Parts: sequence; C-alpha cells; structure tokens
Amino acid sequence: MSISGVGLRSSAMVQSLVDMRAQLADLQRQLGTGKKSDTYAGLGLDRGLSVGLRARLSALQGYDSTINNANVRINLATSALTRIADIGRESKSSIAATSTISSQIAQQTAQSGLGEILGLLNTQSGDRYVFSGLSTDTPPVESVDHILDGDGARAGLKQLISERNQADLGTGQMGRVVVSQPSVTAVGVGEDVAGSVFGFKLAAISTNLTGATTSAPAGSPPQMSVDLGGTNPNAGETVSFSFDLPDGTSTTLTLTATSSANPGPNEFQVGADTIATAANLQAALTNAIGTAARTTLAAASAVQASNEFFNADTGNPPLRVSGTPATATSLTAGTAADTVIWYTGETSATPARATATARVDDSVTATYGVRANEEAIRNTVQNVATLAAMTFSTTDPDAQARSSALNDRLRPALDVPPGQQKIEDIEAELAGAQTTLAAASDRHQQTNATLSDLLQSIEGVSNDQVAAQILALQTNLQASLQTTAMLYQTSILKYL
Repeated sequence: MSISGVGLRSSAMVQSLVDMRAQLADLQRQLGTGKKSDTYAGLGLDRGLSVGLRARLSALQGYDSTINNANVRINLATSALTRIADIGRESKSSIAATSTISSQIAQQTAQSGLGEILGLLNTQSGDRYVFSGLSTDTPPVESVDHILDGDGARAGLKQLISERNQADLGTGQMGRVVVSQPSVTAVGVGEDVAGSVFGFKLAAISTNLTGATTSAPAGSPPQMSVDLGGTNPNAGETVSFSFDLPDGTSTTLTLTATSSANPGPNEFQVGADTIATAANLQAALTNAIGTAARTTLAAASAVQASNEFFNADTGNPPLRVSGTPATATSLTAGTAADTVIWYTGETSATPARATATARVDDSVTATYGVRANEEAIRNTVQNVATLAAMTFSTTDPDAQARSSALNDRLRPALDVPPGQQKIEDIEAELAGAQTTLAAASDRHQQTNATLSDLLQSIEGVSNDQVAAQILALQTNLQASLQTTAMLYQTSILKYL
C-alpha cells in the first residue's frame, strides 16, 4: 500500500489560501470604501455604463456652477437696478417744490444720487463688470466728477450746458430772435440767422385783436408779424406767438391788451392810436421774449445739451456747439480727446441681454447681460445729471422760473413716457433668465439623484452583504489554515 504525502498538494493548498486572503482583503476594501472596485475593469460589463453616468454627472456639476455664477451676477444687477429706480423716484419727489431754496436742495440731492447711480453701474462680480456688456473687463461709466465737471482737457456736462445755453440765448439774450416793426402799426419777430439750430424757432402766430391781421412764419430767415391796421384793439383781446424749443417742446407767449397805465407781465397798453399801441406791443413782446429766453428756453437748452451728451457712447460722439457759442449756428461732434464720454462699455448691434449667456443644459441657455447705456438706465442717469448740473442762485430773479421750467421737463421724463423702456422692464427680463436658471437647477437635482442612485447600484456594495461575506470567508480561511497546518505536521509515524 502506497501513501501519498502532503507535498504533492502543497502548492494547490497554498494558492487556495492566498486566493482566500486576497478575497478577504478585497472585501475589507469594499467595506471601507463602499465601492465594488477600484478600477472600471473590476465592474465587468457595467463599466461602460459607469463611465457614461459619471460623465453626465460631471456635466451637471459644470452646469450648476454656471447657474450659481449667473445667479450671483443677476442678483447684483437687479439690486443695482432697483436702487437706481429708487433714486430716480427720489429725484422726482425732490423737484416737487418750486422755490429757489428747494431747487438748490434738489440739486444737491441729485448730485448725491448721481454719484450713487454711477457707483452702482460700476458694480463688479469677481473680475467682471456687470453693466459693461461684452467688455466685462472695462468699467462702464465715468466718475461723477468727470461727467459733471470734465477732467481738464475734456469738457463735462456743465460745460456743454453752458455752451449750449450761450448759443441758444445769443448775444442779446433774446433767444436768437429779433423783434421789429415792419410798419408803424405792425410788430414782427424773426430768427436772427437762416439755418441756425439754436434759439427760438418760429412756429405760429394767432390773434383776436379787432381789425388786426397776421403773417405766418415765412422767409429766410423766417419772420412772422401782426398788423393792427387802423383800429385799436379792445382791452382783454390777445395776440399769441408760438415758438419751438431746442428739446422738441414748444412755448406760446400770449400778450393781452389792457387799458391800464401800468401793464402787468405779458400785457400791453392800448395807446391813443394803433401806432402807439404797436409801439407798446413791441416793448411788451421784447420783454416777454427776453424773460422766456432766460427761463423756458434756458431750461429747454439744458435738457437738449444733456440729450446730446448722454446719447453719446464709445461709438457715437457727443454733439457740441461749433465755434463761438453766442454766435454759433451749428453743432459739431466732440471727440474722446476734448469731451468726456460718459459710457465707456461695449457697444454693438448685439442685444444687451445677449452680451452675457449661460448654458445651463445641453440645449438650454439663459441670457442676462446688461449695458449701462440702455434707454431706461440712460434716461435716469441723464435726468438726474441734468438736475445736478444746473445752478440756481437766490440773487437771480429768473432762477425760480427757470427751475420751474426745468422741473416741468424732468418730472415726466423721470416718470418715463409711455413706449419707452423702463428699469422694471430690464428687471423683468433678468427675472425671466433667473426662472430659466431655477428650472434648470431643479431638473439637475432630480437627474443627479436618479443617476447617482443608478451609479451606486453599479459601483457600490451593500455593507451588510459584504460583512456577511467577510465573516463566512474568515471562518473558511481559519478552517483551511488549521487543516493545512495539521497536514503539514503529519509524518509517516503519526499517520501509522
């Protein structure tokens, strides 16, 4: 009888023990990491699906990061816009009163508000300027000091208003018109120079003066007149002269006949005959036009100068008076070398909202760009700056009337006329972008949860199951080690 020793099977036994030990180590790793394998190869046929799931989850994380950044920028822009709108309303409220002192207070309020608005428009999110359109590394607006006062070589708004005011009033402070008497019984008014863009522009003339005839604006330069003829007007009868103003508005001077020896403003005394009455009418018209020039025309001039200043940007220069202001007849384009350009951000045909785009899903984008020169923002900046740039002295007899004329223009402008963009319109569009971001974020959360569960089922392990396998394997390994140890200690003597 032959007896086989343990040596013939020792190699197989040792290998079995090594395999069991490696299996135990892998189970312990699974219990510690919660992962089925350290490599995709260990996942078997599911490795391709695991790679695809991880790629999709990584893409969702990238989209969520984009959503977070976009939300921060939109929140900053919305907060700034809300405050800018509030400042516009505060400025409108400050010009409700009409006294000169109130005007000075309103001007100070406007200067403070303008500085705050410009600071808000230069808001940054990280290294990105929110209101610069595509030029995210460029501050969108100049400082309040530069805009109002210039910087030495370059003129600011105050200088442009002053130049325009001189050009509109002319050397005689009569609004670039001349009052004359074409005949001893007639009174006429005409523009001083044909083709001039400054001053009053003749619009119409009308009267109910007994026996009077009128001549509508005609000629070059245009003139219009009223002829009293041979019949004196009656007290209470009127003649009206209408003029167009530089800012697109108009004004009408209505002069009333009176029998009083001390005519009031916009009244003329009926004289002994039509010759004397015409002379009185000429004097009254001269005074009325001079007062209107220093008040209503001056206010319209300031508004128009502000229009020409704020309608400019880096691609569209501001317009300025060409030549000596008091005798100038035309405008010329300013340059970046001689005039402050208030908006320094990007300008192009690209819609403002499209200047910042966030891709928040494979086929979904949200646009949330803003430019500081958008109509609604520019309108607020312009009107607040116009108020801040004007000065009203308590020693100026025309200050209150000029302030009132200016306020009459700024109030409706700050209310935003129908058909013009409002700041609330921009906020609504940004809110729409945020709705898109929020919807995408919700979808991502749901998708992420579903994909994470599926990935866990592929790559993950059950701790309870692994623990049970470890206990079973430890028992088998212990038994195998004991058996192997006994076999290695067996000799022929012990066997017999």
